[in-house]
Amino acid sequence: MAMAFGTFGLGIAEFAMMGILGSIAQDLQISITQAGHLISAYALGVCVGSPALLLVRKFPLKRILLLLSVVILAGNLCAAVAPNFTMLLIARFLSGFPHGAYFGVASIIAQRLAPEGKATQAVSIMMAGMTVATVFGVPLGTALSNAISWRLTFVLVSCWSIISLYGIWRWVPRMDALPDTGFKGQFRFMKSPAPWLIVFGTLIGGGGVYCWYSYINPLLTNVSGFSVSSLSWLMVLAGLGMVAGNLIGGRLADKYPAGLVAAVVQSCMVVTLLSIFFFASVPWLSVLLMMIGTAGLFGVGSPLQYLIVRFSKGGEMLGAASIQIAFNVGNALAAWCGGLALQAGWNDRYPALVGVPLAFIGCMLLFTLHYKYERQLSKQTE
Repeated sequence: MAMAFGTFGLGIAEFAMMGILGSIAQDLQISITQAGHLISAYALGVCVGSPALLLVRKFPLKRILLLLSVVILAGNLCAAVAPNFTMLLIARFLSGFPHGAYFGVASIIAQRLAPEGKATQAVSIMMAGMTVATVFGVPLGTALSNAISWRLTFVLVSCWSIISLYGIWRWVPRMDALPDTGFKGQFRFMKSPAPWLIVFGTLIGGGGVYCWYSYINPLLTNVSGFSVSSLSWLMVLAGLGMVAGNLIGGRLADKYPAGLVAAVVQSCMVVTLLSIFFFASVPWLSVLLMMIGTAGLFGVGSPLQYLIVRFSKGGEMLGAASIQIAFNVGNALAAWCGGLALQAGWNDRYPALVGVPLAFIGCMLLFTLHYKYERQLSKQTE
């Protein structure tokens, strides 16, 4: 739970930006397009920061987590006081820098602390902070931005980071550093196809769902017929789907093979995206499918986060952090792919249809992972 406080802050830092872009653009006198670069800067920080774990691989795990929490605090404080767009852009990069690394280290600690047979549930509880942020933290940050100033959103994350920092210091037990396999040894796990199946299953499969979710607002208003004022409570429902999917995925992955759970959830996303394309005009069904879609989006997270640690012996931190890189890269590519459909003049249903083949490919990659590698690993463990 202490580590979940950290992912809660990261969730606000990452997702609240979508709701405050307009306020930032108006205050700094820049275009919405320019303001959108602040989202890209965060994603770039995630991609750069995760491999930087190699520099601190000899540190005890708790010390690394505390260090990352300090960087989260510093990055959001800098964003809160940034005097201009350039400094805010740098601050957003710094804020994203510890994101993937935090999830990577925290997932390893969660598995070490978990009782036997509860490892994936422990990872899902650690990750739950991010999903809960979409229900409570992001709406609060957006409300503060609209009522007073967008800077208060980053002040909120900074204050929460202090609470998270204390929680980790107080409640996470000291743990020795992972065995050092040398710099080259950190990459040795990449010689096996299994980690690549996990990474690309995450990137492509998750990207398929993000094709639809990146354009959820125009779909709900232009196709499903909801008013703009109702989007706030609809996004809360979407967040509740994320919370439920994350916790259910973790529980199922402790009872059944994690790769199989992730593959089945991803296959359900293929059906869900097709259903969204055909039935989005039915309001109540559109909301139900939205919640199923967001549940599936996060339902694969903890099973794959658990699996990548098992398949990256000698480079566990780098492997665990790579999942967050895959999610962020998949998100960025998905927004571009879904946008192509809209630029072509197709209506707001079509980003969901564009995501179907991507979700299907991700599904096939995860089924391959389970039947070819996960079952073999289970036999070796037994």
